[in-house]
Amino acid sequence: MLSEQDLGELESTLLPALERHHLRLLAHSLRCLQQAAEGGDSLPAQEGLLAWAHQQPNLAVDPTFIPVLVDQLAKAAVQLEAISLKVSKPPLELEISDLVRWGQQQADQRLGTELKPPEH
Repeated sequence: MLSEQDLGELESTLLPALERHHLRLLAHSLRCLQQAAEGGDSLPAQEGLLAWAHQQPNLAVDPTFIPVLVDQLAKAAVQLEAISLKVSKPPLELEISDLVRWGQQQADQRLGTELKPPEH
């Protein structure tokens, strides 16, 4: 799902491990959603995600995982939609570099807030 180049781009950030892990999950979800959309422009609906998941040979070994995966992909889709609005791109056109920039901005905002002296 994620290419070596995708993983390299995610791992090259100076973000903490937990944030890099979150970005990996988002990136993996993005790739799954792109596959499930089959070249379409919009994020697949729950039914489309279920149909796609049932066609994945690696998921056939544990079909009980499919509803869990589809639920997580639907949650990731909401976050990817929010990110896409910030970068002015449709969600399925997001690139790994967009996710990395978003993750770095989130970290910068959090650090900026944490480093500010308390207001009196």
